[in-house]
Amino acid sequence: MTFKSRKYLFSFIYSIFRLCKKDPLISAAILILAASAYAYEVKVARPNYTYKGAPQIQNWQQPFHWFRTLRNDDFMLGYSDLRGNPLWVSYKINKVNAQSKRLSRPQRFSKDWRTINPVTHQDYLHSGYDRGHMAPNYAISRLYGKQAQLDTFLMSNITPQKPKLNQKLWQRLEYVEINYFTQLGKDIWVYTGPIFDSNIQRLKNAWNVEIPDAFFKIYALPSTSNKPKLLAFLIPQHVKGNEPLTRFLTTVDKIEQLTGLDFFSDLPDDLENQLESKVRPARWNLNKVANLPSQY
Repeated sequence: MTFKSRKYLFSFIYSIFRLCKKDPLISAAILILAASAYAYEVKVARPNYTYKGAPQIQNWQQPFHWFRTLRNDDFMLGYSDLRGNPLWVSYKINKVNAQSKRLSRPQRFSKDWRTINPVTHQDYLHSGYDRGHMAPNYAISRLYGKQAQLDTFLMSNITPQKPKLNQKLWQRLEYVEINYFTQLGKDIWVYTGPIFDSNIQRLKNAWNVEIPDAFFKIYALPSTSNKPKLLAFLIPQHVKGNEPLTRFLTTVDKIEQLTGLDFFSDLPDDLENQLESKVRPARWNLNKVANLPSQY
């Protein structure tokens, strides 16, 4: 949002405030509308952007696990202003239509006006870290269009990644998910995000951005039996980039332990415990694509 846009927004809010002071009926109407909008957001809109429940915080006494939910055009995330990172991002992918237009990549990343922590494009300059997309540019732009692509270039969707991770191994995994995993079913749901340990490190030019130690990806393939297939990866910052993807397989339980988040909370507890404790790559034909080369 530009300075001029913010000025108009604040002016509009101030005008509404003055109207409310003059007329209690207007105040009541605005409160009802605001409550209705919030109820729609929480009960209707947000559930459409996650699978089997949005990630939940396991321990509210840990401030570094707190997040605010930000809904974008066709993906959603939980943002930590304390860390200057998204803690989780959720999106849905399916087969890319061969006729869909390939959009040009924006040249810069944009500050997200919704965040309290004002992370900018310049904060990453000369830091030794790439601006790593969590909701991927390629898949989101091909599936959902220009506005969704622009939303992936908001800094709230970005986290520090080492170049060999971002440009090689992470790129390979994103390529596999959109070109191979989507062949397994109608829709694939993805949860992804950073993992931090207790040794806090921050970008040298921006102390408001914490550097993750690793990253996770969780894939869910829904089924008619309400027993989805799950696949999870745990990938450290420091990789060569040509390692087989199978090396980084893990369980959802392990990711929950490291992130302090609870995934798929809407599943029955017994089924959730069963699915999240297993590593089953054969169901995803992972061996066939685990050693594909990177594009860079």
